[in-house]
Amino acid sequence: QLQLVESGGGLVHPGGSLRLSCAASGFTLGYFAVGWFRQAPGQDREGVSCISSSGDSTNYADSVKGRFTISRDFAKNTVWLRMNSLKPEDTAVYYCAADRIDTTVQNMCAISRLYDHWGQGIQVTVSS
Repeated sequence: QLQLVESGGGLVHPGGSLRLSCAASGFTLGYFAVGWFRQAPGQDREGVSCISSSGDSTNYADSVKGRFTISRDFAKNTVWLRMNSLKPEDTAVYYCAADRIDTTVQNMCAISRLYDHWGQGIQVTVSS
């Protein structure tokens, strides 16, 4: 059974950092493109960052560029999202998604329906 599990979320003060992980089981994540998406209450789901299956290409939403870093660890079958300089507007439920996608990383982040495999989501709250 293909499964994605997010971890690393929680409550952090503005300016703080978190590292989210997306761990895969039941399949080799290294063959899949992976995207991180987030959804705040009352808002649409937003593509935050995406990484190609090879790890050579990445993409970031303008709102997180320079603060977030996506990376993948093939040995651990995991994709990470390092989030620095967190702001209250980063508060949301964060989801990782994976699929075999042959398109640009920009499209990977823009089109959530490309993904069939999703994690359960994890809450990130940035508040003083």
